[in-house]
Amino acid sequence: MNEIARFESRALEELYDRYSALLFTLIKKISPDQLSAEQILAEVFVIIWRKINMFNFKSGSVYSWLVTLARNKAVDTLRRERASSSTVQFYDDEYENYFILATFPEQMDSLDFKTAISLKPKVERALTKLTDTQKYVLHLAYYEGYTIDEIADKLNVPIDTVRSKVLTALHSLRDFLVKE
Repeated sequence: MNEIARFESRALEELYDRYSALLFTLIKKISPDQLSAEQILAEVFVIIWRKINMFNFKSGSVYSWLVTLARNKAVDTLRRERASSSTVQFYDDEYENYFILATFPEQMDSLDFKTAISLKPKVERALTKLTDTQKYVLHLAYYEGYTIDEIADKLNVPIDTVRSKVLTALHSLRDFLVKE
């Protein structure tokens, strides 16, 4: 990341080689088609090149930053495709800095790639313990980028019910992970 900050293109190529398959898998899960996923992946690496100074070099986790950046960009693209042209917010540097770039609290534990991979089976087991409704609302929120209001409209249920289902699902997932 330090080398990318010095605009050494070889370092960006190495980062791409190391993480592109992982990021593409995540983006493809969110994106409606292969071409869109490929475009989003390319845009993610352009953002990294342009906004490397936004990475927290002291305590930042490269893995967490990249995954969050890729997810945010994919979800934003999906939301923009769904929205009417009159409701789409203008995409500029300020928008990108606030909505796309990953920011984490200083006290948050860093997560690296090896740790994330080692936790994968535990997360998968914890997810299987959620109810179908809990899985569905989390899927709508995380992978399809729906807001609480949009989920309520889509499911034709009150907003408070959706908010409750999402919070219950997140708390249950956390509790199952702690037990693991």
